[in-house]
Amino acid sequence: MTLPPLPRLLVEPVIRAALLEDLGRAGDVTTDSCIPAEARFEAVIASRQHGVIAGIDAAVIAFELIDQGLEVSIERGDGSAVAPGDVALRLSGSARAILTAERVALNVACRMSGIATATSGLVAIAREHGKARIVCTRKTTPGLRALEKHAVRAGGGSNHRFGLDDAVLIKDNHIAVAGGVVAAIRAAKTHAGHMVKIEVEVDTLAQLDAAMAEGVDAVLLDNMTPAMLAEAVALVGGRALTEASGRVSRETVGPIAASGVDLISVGWITHSAPILDLGLDAAGA
Repeated sequence: MTLPPLPRLLVEPVIRAALLEDLGRAGDVTTDSCIPAEARFEAVIASRQHGVIAGIDAAVIAFELIDQGLEVSIERGDGSAVAPGDVALRLSGSARAILTAERVALNVACRMSGIATATSGLVAIAREHGKARIVCTRKTTPGLRALEKHAVRAGGGSNHRFGLDDAVLIKDNHIAVAGGVVAAIRAAKTHAGHMVKIEVEVDTLAQLDAAMAEGVDAVLLDNMTPAMLAEAVALVGGRALTEASGRVSRETVGPIAASGVDLISVGWITHSAPILDLGLDAAGA
């Protein structure tokens, strides 16, 4: 599966800021001092591990912002599975431009490919045990949310809300301050527009029962055991989407999916997934 790229309008400011941070006040003094201005370079970005590619379109933007004259060919786009040695991107043109943009391009591609790879692993296990989709959270790197959520989709996952303005998600602290599940739901329904969905977090079956009596679009079943999740799914009976959250890992995702929930939300796939090791080397090296 190859994923269509994000709109350049969303990605370019992020990559431009990263290049400005790296170039500092004087530009790439190493490359400019060592490499003649007329030098040409043919290079590839290739994987050094098994995984799933993401962020390759963003990497291309890094090179193009330095030199629009570079010849760039995407061999494996976002969502592509790779093995060690597989080439994701080919580059040809100014050696200075390629070397100057190299680190920013690799930083974003390695980071996003790591997210896609981690997501893909969980998706595969969940599919073996049930119907649940793996979804991300708002636990993203500031400024990189669009890229990181795109990487989740590249790995076969789905996106939860992008921000606080997407939907109503009543969490435990909202419930505590509002005066309970019922009070929070009723207040949210009064405030929210007719197009805004409402989800409420519960950690007991009693809270779930109260939420269902009020009527909500989705319920977040927080830190429940697989057995308790199965009870919750039966109680909901298809009247709302069921989302499991908390302590999700490669070891636990199977039993969680087997409970019958619709969604499994995972924070670590965006906040702490290890990178996929990609490298830039001379073509044919």
